[in-house]
Amino acid sequence: MSKIGAFFDIDGTLYRNSLMIEHFKKLLKYEVIDPTLWHNHVKHTYEDWEKRRGNYDDYLLELAEIYIKTLKGLNKNDIEFINKQVINLKGDKVYRYTRARIYWHKSQNHKVFFISGSPNYLVEKMAKKYEIQDYRGSEYLVDENGNFTGEIIQMWDSESKHKAILEFAEKYDIDLNKSYAYGDTHGDLSMLKLTRHPIAINPTKELLQSIKKDSNLMKKITIIVERKDVIYKLNGDVEIL
Repeated sequence: MSKIGAFFDIDGTLYRNSLMIEHFKKLLKYEVIDPTLWHNHVKHTYEDWEKRRGNYDDYLLELAEIYIKTLKGLNKNDIEFINKQVINLKGDKVYRYTRARIYWHKSQNHKVFFISGSPNYLVEKMAKKYEIQDYRGSEYLVDENGNFTGEIIQMWDSESKHKAILEFAEKYDIDLNKSYAYGDTHGDLSMLKLTRHPIAINPTKELLQSIKKDSNLMKKITIIVERKDVIYKLNGDVEIL
């Protein structure tokens, strides 16, 4: 008999920020990378988003580009302490709704998976913390000496997540027509469309626009907005301002 799966994005869906951003900040703090990279390249884009003038995805993509470049040449083992610090210090900074849903799925004996655009070495530790069945993150390639090459196999776009969820479904005999998916950005759209029970957590404007264009998805989607200590559950039509 096929099993029920629950597929969770992490950044913005479970975790209330980005694991990659937290890791980048820690690399700056411990002076593993040059602090001027933030001030000269990312700060202005971040401030535009912080003041609600810019786009969060623009900020995230710009930071990701610099993050990948700055890791090149670093040894994976040399930053393991910082990797652990990110999860130990920030791993509980999650949305109450999503955390509760993970516990509920596990209580129902559903198979729970993380599919995230954050680096695989951070997603792995987050998966261990929440005792997740399996996970997939962006893979940062290393050479024979364990040094980052500056090449990655990304997992933040919809096409990559589509492939990952199908691979998990085959590997674990998951019935997607009975399963759940949780996401917050356009990169999670394929996961939401593939499952019977899609849930958008604090969705971005781009994701909402894509949802509204898909009549089949609109019929089954649940939208959750968590702000401060209140969780709002929305079904049906959503006005985009």
